[in-house]
Amino acid sequence: MARKSIGERLAQLEAQRRTLQIRLSKQERVIDTRRKVLIGALVLHRLENDRDVQIGGGLAAWLRSELPKFLTREGDRDLFDDLLKPQANEPTIGNIGNGSAA
Repeated sequence: MARKSIGERLAQLEAQRRTLQIRLSKQERVIDTRRKVLIGALVLHRLENDRDVQIGGGLAAWLRSELPKFLTREGDRDLFDDLLKPQANEPTIGNIGNGSAA
């Protein structure tokens, strides 16, 4: 059995390194996506179940203020139609903490 040259061995190791790097990148993306899904699920759960509780000074109002600036694609905005509509019983960012949000 013939031994591989140093160049061939280096090429093989480089190919293995690229394969492992791709696998690592994919694993990092999966973890990142999972984190985003879990945080999003928590936020949605709180918005659906704890409407009477002020989370961080009015999470729903803050999201209504920030999401339109963050979401750049119209299709993404459509996903949040129910959340982006102001609720009559929730404070706005401007009146949080000044007594008018009661």
